[in-house]
Amino acid sequence: MTVAVVGPGAIGTTIAAALYEGGASPMLCGRTPRDQLELRDGDDMVVVPGPVLVDPDAVDRTVDLAFLSVKATQTERARGWLEALCAPSTVVCVLQNGVEQEKSLGHLPHGRAVPAVVWFPAQTLPDGVVQLRGDARLTLPDEPAANVVVRALAGSRCAVDVSADFVSEAWRKLLQNAAAGLMALTHRRSGMFHRTDIDRLTTDYLRECLPVARAEGAALNEADALAIVDKFRGFPPDMGTSILADREAGRPLEWDVRNGVVQRLGRLHGIPTPISDVLVPLLAAASDGPG
Repeated sequence: MTVAVVGPGAIGTTIAAALYEGGASPMLCGRTPRDQLELRDGDDMVVVPGPVLVDPDAVDRTVDLAFLSVKATQTERARGWLEALCAPSTVVCVLQNGVEQEKSLGHLPHGRAVPAVVWFPAQTLPDGVVQLRGDARLTLPDEPAANVVVRALAGSRCAVDVSADFVSEAWRKLLQNAAAGLMALTHRRSGMFHRTDIDRLTTDYLRECLPVARAEGAALNEADALAIVDKFRGFPPDMGTSILADREAGRPLEWDVRNGVVQRLGRLHGIPTPISDVLVPLLAAASDGPG
């Protein structure tokens, strides 16, 4: 199986390392030329040989499987890679936040998109090494194209689950991402969820998200929301999140796919979202300005 990873950031590096350990030689495609990728997982260090290619026009072959691991704000810039890498039979596994991956990706000139829920914390350190801070796991919808991803990662450090109720799993992760948006607004890490007031705000916010999730077909209840709040309290106090890292670096935020979607779909279904109506404009302004 020939494989490419488009976007060798924290998530992409983790996937590339899992593929490489399994015997694959993934083609690495990104914006910055590098000789190799490095993943630290506990005491293990996995070095994935490069190079990281930076010019889609230099790609001279298509692949069986492409992992798209750029952020939703970078999808348009990645289209050149997909056009170069995809044949009609290519599977594109979309490793992006949100519940609208296929809609956000839009039309593929070739190939078939498979959305994925990413269930692992990985962060890029100042020296460029990616640190994996938990077990790596993906959840995919139960459809034939997902089997290509399952085979590619079989036996690797990244487990793959196939769910018959992918909608619920995608919304479960969306609720977690939505709550993490509070970290971008406060410039604080997971330790802040030990505050009683933040705990209460997060719980109320997730309760607001639940009716929207259920209107979209997710089988989630209040116990699922409370479990997410408990999860944040259980993280190491210094644990960050990608939207916080983007905020600290002054990069555009994925505010719409992580938070704005709840407000948008709430309006579509006639569901009030008063907390979203405050948080979303603040996140949008933090991301896009002006000022």
